[in-house]
Amino acid sequence: MASVITAPSPAGTGEAQSDSNTTMPEAAGAHTVAARDLVRMGKAATVGEGINWVTLTTIILFHVGALAAFFFFSWQRLAVMVILYVLAINVGIGMCYHRLLTHRGYQTPKWVEYLMSICATLSLEGGPIFWVSTHRVHHQLSDHEGDPHTPREGGWWAHAGWLLFGKALHAQTDVLARYSPDLSKDKFHVWLSKYHWLPLVASGLLLLGGGWMWGGWVNGVAMVLWGVLLRVTLGLHATWLVNSATHLWGSRRFETRDDSRNSWWVALVSGGEGWHNNHHAHPVSARHGLRWYEIDPNFYGIWLMSKLGLARKIRVAKYDPENPKPAGL
Repeated sequence: MASVITAPSPAGTGEAQSDSNTTMPEAAGAHTVAARDLVRMGKAATVGEGINWVTLTTIILFHVGALAAFFFFSWQRLAVMVILYVLAINVGIGMCYHRLLTHRGYQTPKWVEYLMSICATLSLEGGPIFWVSTHRVHHQLSDHEGDPHTPREGGWWAHAGWLLFGKALHAQTDVLARYSPDLSKDKFHVWLSKYHWLPLVASGLLLLGGGWMWGGWVNGVAMVLWGVLLRVTLGLHATWLVNSATHLWGSRRFETRDDSRNSWWVALVSGGEGWHNNHHAHPVSARHGLRWYEIDPNFYGIWLMSKLGLARKIRVAKYDPENPKPAGL
């Protein structure tokens, strides 16, 4: 949804900012790019290209549909929405796109990785190469020029504005390959990045057809309103809050080179992604909630997968309350 420009870094930003463990291998999600090859994101690189009307129109339509859903409430439709929300936001975005594909905090069999990636596309947040590459740019340049969604360029910009300008990049895997060479070599992830919209469309058709069959056309439409439009809208805002709110409000346990903060209420709606200062201090850790009271459902899901033999080599930060410091320091 956001455009990028490849250009030499301006004076003063030639060295990329990163909170990653400097000794962490590239396979663990610490892939960095030389300044001359940086993919330029952020307000300065995209606003000049104008509004992306396709993205803006899509987001408006989803929000209108989300409001309409409240006129067609039923417990069955709510249950369908909750189940799909967990699959898309918790399993897909948090556990897969973020902790597995971006940072390689744990490992799964390929078929599990692929199924989780499909779940992630149900969120309307793009394919794996786009999402992972954008997030790796965020970590390399966090709250500095080139960060795609830093609140230093405005709270609204960080929340959703950054998506509304420039050319869409969801299918442009070549320009982003330098940030996700691991995914760009995988034929399935390349295909899914190009056709990331297919699973969401298919889910909508299934909800429409199933709802129609078991309750008439009104029920079919209502299922789409709840299972797609309202669910996606809520999920988008949950993810966007991690980009905006957790760089504006909350506590800072670690002195990272950015504005990341821990936010309990963002953690509640995002499955634990709100422990953002913890994450920026220890980006490879599959666990973001480092204290017993920091609820982290996405890590609990990874833990459950390990008990089922579906996850291994889970990396967890070693936190010392007496001497809290970011990884690599």
